[in-house]
Amino acid sequence: MGKGAVKEPGAIVAEQALAAYCPDLADWPASWRIEERDVAPGQQILECFKPFLLHLLSLGLSKKTLHKHRDNLWLLGGEIIGEISNTPKLRKRPIEALLFSVLDEEGGPLLSHHESEQEQRAFDSTCRKFFRFLHRGKDQVA
Repeated sequence: MGKGAVKEPGAIVAEQALAAYCPDLADWPASWRIEERDVAPGQQILECFKPFLLHLLSLGLSKKTLHKHRDNLWLLGGEIIGEISNTPKLRKRPIEALLFSVLDEEGGPLLSHHESEQEQRAFDSTCRKFFRFLHRGKDQVA
């Protein structure tokens, strides 16, 4: 935003709501990193997550449901960074392409550190919602 630019009141409210919902959001890329160069793609992933997090807030979901989706998005970011670390050629792919390669109508990737099938199902539920959200945005741009 340029010098002297004024933010719209709605944008300020959205930023405040997002900060209350995800107080540690800015720390996510560093928390996912396996090595220092993972922070930059982590930041790109985070920028893809923010519109979806704001969308979830706009739905009037319960706090418990919102927290479940927030936590699952954090897991998804970690899984994607893990894939990038394990497969270096993925670093050259655009983040949005990586997202579409790990998400589909069925859910997301198999969690590498999941505790239970229930946790995987909850994760897949969030991934399906995120996939539909991304797909809807892609269709509107095309």
